[in-house]
Amino acid sequence: MPWEVTCVMDQRVEFIGDWLKRECSMAELCRSYGVRRKTGYKFVARYQEEGVEGLKDRSRAPHHHPHEVLPEIQAAIVEARSAHPTWGPRKLLAWLKRHHPGTHWPCASTIGDLLHREGLSVPRRRTYRTPPYSQPFADCGAPNAVWCADFKGWFRTTDGKPCYPFTLSDAYSRFLLRCQALARSDHQAVRPLFEAAFREYGVPAAIRTDNGPPFASTGLGGLSRLSVWWVKLGIMPERIATGRPEQNGRHERMHRTLKEEATIPPQATRRAQQRAFDGFRHTYNHERPHEALEQAVPASYYTPSGRAYPRRLARVEYPDDAQVRHVRHNGEIRWQGELVYLSEVLAGAFVGLAPIDDRYWRLCFGPLELARIDSHTHRLIIPKPARKPRR
Repeated sequence: MPWEVTCVMDQRVEFIGDWLKRECSMAELCRSYGVRRKTGYKFVARYQEEGVEGLKDRSRAPHHHPHEVLPEIQAAIVEARSAHPTWGPRKLLAWLKRHHPGTHWPCASTIGDLLHREGLSVPRRRTYRTPPYSQPFADCGAPNAVWCADFKGWFRTTDGKPCYPFTLSDAYSRFLLRCQALARSDHQAVRPLFEAAFREYGVPAAIRTDNGPPFASTGLGGLSRLSVWWVKLGIMPERIATGRPEQNGRHERMHRTLKEEATIPPQATRRAQQRAFDGFRHTYNHERPHEALEQAVPASYYTPSGRAYPRRLARVEYPDDAQVRHVRHNGEIRWQGELVYLSEVLAGAFVGLAPIDDRYWRLCFGPLELARIDSHTHRLIIPKPARKPRR
């Protein structure tokens, strides 16, 4: 015949039934059921207080958690998250510690669990990225060593007018120097913003951009009117490789935050969009903790440049053995009795020529080598760009 199957609850009910009969002592009753007398008295007491419901298993979780987050702390975390809906637990923790230093805050993982329970966080989809590319750019080891400039993708405000967000940041401190809503993205619109930044913060050693106008061109050396002006100011223009935005990754990462916090949804007018950009810039520089800065804010790492914006442009200097030529209004220079066309963006500038051997000469504009000149044919030899490696 099959084994008799009973559950723990049935045995407890039978135990109480035998105890109610009073036919044996508690010690004998417990021995017959294979339990200790302490356990027997416990279930008898529960039965007397709650009836049969008291015989069910109870949760063994403690009634008091010594590390439980207090309700007022939870409310402060939720309030901070509501004010900054795109910030993660680590940024929220750093911000709370800075604004409320005397309060004991839970760790970042506990804050993340709280945000998840409150429905305030959405897990991001995991992405697989290409390993970073090492480029021979200037070292971003100090403020104003490299500034990064770019246009975030344009969009239309709700009145239908285009908006071109121009951004300028310091690569070392991530300090956002300019965030401007422009009606167009040409030289005339951008140069005044650079001039204002130079007057306020000084002149950097280098400016890193992409290969698009107005920062670069398809002419000699990739120079544009803007980058020619930078060289005259003693600024080295740096251009990332085509199709390699990760070479300016710090600035591109800021653009993602700008899109999340200041452009979705777009404002009614360009002026209203500028007010949103101004608020974002203040928060980004003075409120938002940055993980790469050990959760400090960019304003705590940035200091203005020691190179003041000059009132007059100095002439570009060359070595004593170089032949200096003035570029005419049409982009030509006269060399060895011949006219050699360079680029109209260099009109009014001075270039230097230094011999390499008996035939070839190096053509430079400041620290930039633009091309080589064949003294036999007076033709420019443009260096070919390095081929992009296959993925």
